[in-house]
Amino acid sequence: MTRLLPGILAMAAIVVASNILVQFLILDGLLTWGAFTYPLAFLVTDVMNRLYGASTARRVVFAGFVVGVICSLIGSQIMLQGDGFTYAAVPLRVAVASGTAFLVAQLVDVFVFDRMRGGKWWNAPLASTLIGSALDTALFFTIAFAGFLSFGAFADGQVSWATDAVPFLNAGPLVPRWVSLALADWGVKLALALIALIPFRIITSKVTQQVA
Repeated sequence: MTRLLPGILAMAAIVVASNILVQFLILDGLLTWGAFTYPLAFLVTDVMNRLYGASTARRVVFAGFVVGVICSLIGSQIMLQGDGFTYAAVPLRVAVASGTAFLVAQLVDVFVFDRMRGGKWWNAPLASTLIGSALDTALFFTIAFAGFLSFGAFADGQVSWATDAVPFLNAGPLVPRWVSLALADWGVKLALALIALIPFRIITSKVTQQVA
């Protein structure tokens, strides 16, 4: 439990912060501040994987998933003042997309990292984060907003804005809005995957030296 606690606390803090910051838009709505905190979840997973192994990393991932579900449940019950009181409910498909993308992408990250842990120190965290990030973006935006999934319980008018045709990245040809959002989000994840190698190296080296 001593090994798990720092990772669980860090993962929980990132998930909670991202759920809050995702409400604040920047760059004309292409991104939210949550886009800059959420990718740090991959850093936590990779650090735990390097220090304590895949099994411990998976436990941290499941803890983050549980926190994310709790955040979605709380968010669905928040009341906003408008023309009377209304619930700021998280649409079902967005909640499903968020949970699915997080769990699948993080578990794939753990798997890839574990397979590559014997190479150079940066191989495993970089490859696992790049693959996990791409999968996370693809799953979330497709499940949450793609028009071809708008049926049954996912036929939710609350996300219809995402299929509106807008200039690609606010400057190119017309595409569904969610396509631009997905690419912008992926770009941030790619940049942070490279930047995160620095704290990954510092943290793992320091902890390893302390243990030794």
